[in-house]
Amino acid sequence: MKVERTICRAAGVEAGDVVVLAFSPVAAEPEPMIPPRFRAALAAAPERARTVWADITPMARRDFIHWIESAKREETREKRATAACDMLAQGKRRPCCFDRSGIYGKNLTAPVADAAPVEATAASSRPAARRPSEKSRRS
Repeated sequence: MKVERTICRAAGVEAGDVVVLAFSPVAAEPEPMIPPRFRAALAAAPERARTVWADITPMARRDFIHWIESAKREETREKRATAACDMLAQGKRRPCCFDRSGIYGKNLTAPVADAAPVEATAASSRPAARRPSEKSRRS
């Protein structure tokens, strides 16, 4: 597990040391930082959008913000900020099309499978079904 140096120094541990971790829930979910582009869009949005925004959970707010900010292009982020305000004005409490599985960033990856060979089963060794060619569909 990767741990920041400042945390290691504060705990008095180094890479390779074995440590015991204890996790406990926070008393209150921290409020996310609202990016300037979304703050401006929300200020210009209908009152209903701001009312719903104030009523949703911090986790739902974080989902909206991450959905907006995860776009690669600036113009897409702008469109998403406007779309988020529209969704909120309609009473939607979560972004419509947001996959939370990648919410923690692109630097995290799935575990790597063991290098052991996998035996093919009868189902997996069948050839894939073919779509009829254009020629055979016409006849």
